[in-house]
Amino acid sequence: MQTLFNIQPTALQAEKLSEGEPDCPFEKLADAMGFQEKRQGTSGWTHPFWLLNFIFIALHTAQARIPEVMMDAKPAWFMETEGQRVVENVLSWQTSAGSWPKNVDTASEPFQGSLSELRGTFDNAATTGEMRFLIRAYAATSEVAIRNAFLKALQLLLEAQYPSGGWPQTFPLEKGYSSHITFNDNTMVHILRLLLEVSQWESSNLVNRDHQRSCQKSFERGIECILRAQIKVKGVLTVWCAQHDPVNLEPRPARSYELESLSGGESANILQLLMELDQPTPAMVRAINAGASWYKNSKIHGIRLVRDPEQGRLAVADPDAPVLWARFYELGTQRPFFCDRDGVRKYDFNQIGKERRNGYSWYGSYGHDVLKAYAEWSQRH
Repeated sequence: MQTLFNIQPTALQAEKLSEGEPDCPFEKLADAMGFQEKRQGTSGWTHPFWLLNFIFIALHTAQARIPEVMMDAKPAWFMETEGQRVVENVLSWQTSAGSWPKNVDTASEPFQGSLSELRGTFDNAATTGEMRFLIRAYAATSEVAIRNAFLKALQLLLEAQYPSGGWPQTFPLEKGYSSHITFNDNTMVHILRLLLEVSQWESSNLVNRDHQRSCQKSFERGIECILRAQIKVKGVLTVWCAQHDPVNLEPRPARSYELESLSGGESANILQLLMELDQPTPAMVRAINAGASWYKNSKIHGIRLVRDPEQGRLAVADPDAPVLWARFYELGTQRPFFCDRDGVRKYDFNQIGKERRNGYSWYGSYGHDVLKAYAEWSQRH
């Protein structure tokens, strides 16, 4: 997909662009501003509409978590009045358990309600995102309140880890699919990357050596969980489901249209994490080789998503379309499948209803970056 200025969207950006609900705000904004989209039978969005999509997603993302400009602020900013105000805001959103809520800008305004109203989570980079912000803030200020908040969150991460090595979406545990080991939206990958980073600090006043040893052990258990959870189909290692059972590590469903599956989406960042590790064990090498092989064999050729004026997003045959991967592949048959909210499995994207076709990411370029990284990684291993 080409955009204005010939900018290629990343896999994550492309996925986010496809997740808007019907009549979503960026479509209304586009109509108001006179932007046009190409219709069925053409090659997709016009360049200006793609640009508008990116603008909308950037604005939406900035409202959903700590804005990037604050996450990347220089040390001196944290000593200024504005920086101190933002830090106080972030601290005000921390739950009594030590986590933060998702899809909320926890930086721009303070939380003014009762802490009992806040529902913390590790989903959508919540909690780990705030912890990374506090790392930068403490390095600049050495404020005790910042250290205490960070250590409270770190202790929660360590306590939330299952004996099997995985993490739920929320802790303390809640009923429902949030108690499954959660790879969805890179939840566990975000946690593991943070733990590894903390464990490798050469010197720090934020954590002590006991904290670092705990992070290292937790990280190692998490990687072992990933290796044991990798799904075998007819005796062959493949990839992972978006959720797994916390005890036996079997694939598990989430929402009604998110059935247990081989996940073309969530498995990508799991493999990226494994490939980032120095001195991989033989088990890691096997897992990476198997996952990359699965992505090579699971490519979908000749399908392009277009927008019909009546039906919205549809899949049409196009021999020139870029390679895609499905979000979900059926366990056993490894066929791509799709679902409405009734949970009935369909093997043709166009057979599910308009609401789910246009309100969820069913296809993506998930494997592109995996295979690119694997080509380099395999030269070293």
